[in-house]
Amino acid sequence: MSSPLNRRQLLKSGFLAAGAFSVIPAYGWMLPENQSLALDARGRIIHSPFLREYTLPADGHLKNPVVRLHSNENPYGPSPNALEALREAASRGNRYAWTDEEELKTILARKEGVSEDHIMITPGSTQILQDTAIFFFRDGGNIVTADPTFMTIMRVAQSAGATWKAIPLNDQWAHDLPAMESSVDDNTRLIYVCNPNNPTGSMTPVGPLMEFCDRMSDRVPVFVDEAYYEFLPPGSQPSAVELIQKGKNVIVARTFSKIHGMAGLRAGYAIGLPETLDRIRKYVIQGMGVSLTSLMAAKASLEDEEFQNLSRSMNKAARDYTLGSLRKRGFAPIESYTSFILFPIDMSGDTFLSKMNQLGVGVRSLALNNQDYCRVSIGTQPEMEQFIDALDSVLS
Repeated sequence: MSSPLNRRQLLKSGFLAAGAFSVIPAYGWMLPENQSLALDARGRIIHSPFLREYTLPADGHLKNPVVRLHSNENPYGPSPNALEALREAASRGNRYAWTDEEELKTILARKEGVSEDHIMITPGSTQILQDTAIFFFRDGGNIVTADPTFMTIMRVAQSAGATWKAIPLNDQWAHDLPAMESSVDDNTRLIYVCNPNNPTGSMTPVGPLMEFCDRMSDRVPVFVDEAYYEFLPPGSQPSAVELIQKGKNVIVARTFSKIHGMAGLRAGYAIGLPETLDRIRKYVIQGMGVSLTSLMAAKASLEDEEFQNLSRSMNKAARDYTLGSLRKRGFAPIESYTSFILFPIDMSGDTFLSKMNQLGVGVRSLALNNQDYCRVSIGTQPEMEQFIDALDSVLS
């Protein structure tokens, strides 16, 4: 039996080195730099048994699209309050941000109904996904997730030597909770749930999911990624944070990249049991991860409920317009609870992606179980009208 690597051994082996686990975009889901892209015979990125992704020729990146609808970015942020806080914080850039981080932690603890030792502040939610994978899979084991879903935690887990149990979503595009439960065994180190899910935009019914997380967290830790949770109407659905309040071994990730419109500023946080978060901290490089400017912008944005409500309502309006426009044209989009929409297309994904790019519209093109799809992010109303116009042109 192999012995667990301690932090010094991990650093020595390069496992925690900045180069090894700074993630690069595999034109979509994050990929550790110590992994190479796996391509199928058609040149599509193999993300999972269920999911493939088309890329553009050459480096696979869009060339200055007129309309950026490929990365689930919030077109309205950062909030005016956050921008003002950024300007004020810049003049304090010569000072360390220890006090400011603690102040943000206090605000977040109050917001989530937990004590401050239940909060870990990170540069976006991607960081806590990486850190969790590094800790839980430092000695192998397996991770149980849906397929398709957001890939970062699985990529890092596999780099650490873990195996991945990918359970296909059910016919309602929800997590197949019974199948996931049946797949858990003595070597399972973590269950990962993304709800609402990326890249499908779908929602697993919260009642059964909460029961699942409550029950399974007594056997194995459960990580619930709630990056898109705040696009739901406030108070409409319970958060898995309620389980943490009950003492369950659940980790919840939140980000300022989506509803707050701060994707480029890199701020997020995790909520979990203090003992779980403390154990993760021992295996990763922590402290001073979020800049002073981002901390101040995050604090200001949390207080700006008017902006969050505006962002949520405008996203919904543009999303409803796009869903309706797609249905009028005979498409069958998956019902979305997020800031993006996934819908099947009748042409080859690489052809579709290339034609949309030529028209200056950046989108994603995926293949799920051999059916090609477009995933389009929700931009402003005019941007979504441009998307529909481009779609009409491509289909004509």
